[in-house]
Amino acid sequence: MPTTIADAPAPLAGRDPDISPAALGLTGSPSSHRIVVAMSGGVDSSLTAALVKRAGYDTVGITLQLYDHGEAMARKGACCAGQDIMDARGVADRLGVPHYVLDYEDRFRQSVIDDFADSYLAGETPVPCVRCNQTVKFRDLLGAARELGASALVTGHYVRSVPGPRGIEMHQAADPDRDQSYFLFATTQAQLDFLRFPLGGMTKTETREMAAALHLPVASKPDSQDICFVPSGDYASIIRKLRPESGEPGEIVHADGRVLGQHPGIINFTVGQRKGLGIATGEPLFVIRIEPSARRVIVGPREMLRTARLSLRDVNWIGGGSLDEAVAGGRSLFVKVRSTQPPREARLFAERGGVGVDLAGGEFGVAAGQACVFYDRAGGAARVLGGGFIERVAA
Repeated sequence: MPTTIADAPAPLAGRDPDISPAALGLTGSPSSHRIVVAMSGGVDSSLTAALVKRAGYDTVGITLQLYDHGEAMARKGACCAGQDIMDARGVADRLGVPHYVLDYEDRFRQSVIDDFADSYLAGETPVPCVRCNQTVKFRDLLGAARELGASALVTGHYVRSVPGPRGIEMHQAADPDRDQSYFLFATTQAQLDFLRFPLGGMTKTETREMAAALHLPVASKPDSQDICFVPSGDYASIIRKLRPESGEPGEIVHADGRVLGQHPGIINFTVGQRKGLGIATGEPLFVIRIEPSARRVIVGPREMLRTARLSLRDVNWIGGGSLDEAVAGGRSLFVKVRSTQPPREARLFAERGGVGVDLAGGEFGVAAGQACVFYDRAGGAARVLGGGFIERVAA
């Protein structure tokens, strides 16, 4: 086995990502730049660190401890705690680069976990990965990288950094099955100009093959699953601990006004849910909306889940020009309201107090709290134009 990364053979000739200074939007030689790599302990960020080191940059690895270290040591499928921190340190040692662990547990709890709990209490369906990227990763970690004198912060996310006339643009990954742009829509232009994503042109298979060729110990490590801070996917138990009032019972009410039964707390339900309602009526019923102040869960037939218009909050625009210009002209674009679906046709418009979106053809089961992400086209590695959080839906 090679003693250092420099001794290893070229991973996959002709398929290595271009991380030359020119490709990263930098000038001079690699050795004149310090690059901070966000190392989660997984194969993606580990390969990213290896490629940056191999290219000759002054490489520094940083791992964030985001929640209880002791609890996370005992369970698999997590990230940013426990075994992952140890794996990241092992890779850094293998590469011969300095590695730092930053304790962001308090920041993560305040910015992500508390927001997650409060969003569910408000009857919403939150996307905590967006908040995590928006706050502790691309705000706090980016600030730490600047303090270390880095020229760029590099991550293993599957999106692409593309130089544009007004700065770095974010584009979808070449592999649509791995694209993570939905979770990164809140990245600002200033952050994009400092961030780089070398793996955006690769498939996961290529990533693992390269990691194996470079003898990285995490080459075959499974991907993290579900929400990182939720043991066994039981988010309701986490919310009950943080917000005991979330377990107060209430009524399950049909959209026509009939009371169909009782529920053990609104946190056990999300818009669009069909199974686990705890009622038997002889007809398929879905959660249509949640009324948190009255602790009511409203159910009805699937057709009542159809949504054609969204109202957004906390909109981030990285599509060039201003958001005001985009909405004033009723800009046509494409949007995702779920991470797993392809972008669909839509139109932005200005509404009192914010931004609205008309969905061509409508969509089923859209919930407040989810993200609506903007793209310039439907297919290929489309450019990400921004997005916002859904505040209200209308038929």
